[in-house]
Amino acid sequence: MPENKDMLEEYEPTIITLEDDLGNEEEFEFLDVVDFEGDEYVVLLPLSEEESDESEVMILKIESLDDETETYAGIDDDELIENVFEVFKERYKDEYDFE
Repeated sequence: MPENKDMLEEYEPTIITLEDDLGNEEEFEFLDVVDFEGDEYVVLLPLSEEESDESEVMILKIESLDDETETYAGIDDDELIENVFEVFKERYKDEYDFE
């Protein structure tokens, strides 16, 4: 996210829509891509009303990337999720208030 006020006023979040296995669509704000141990992970903020109060991010592994689509996979390893989130927090420690 931009640091100075003028840039912040011009900042428009990147919104992506993901579809789950059941065909349900949900919108997310794209926050960042984190490289960790040779893999890439996308950090997303859910925009749905029920998720927004919690302010929890979703971290997904980028499985494939081509000119037209990206494929993401859920992560079952809590330690991996925490490690990726730590990289994200360090990168944005001056821009976000992490509790």
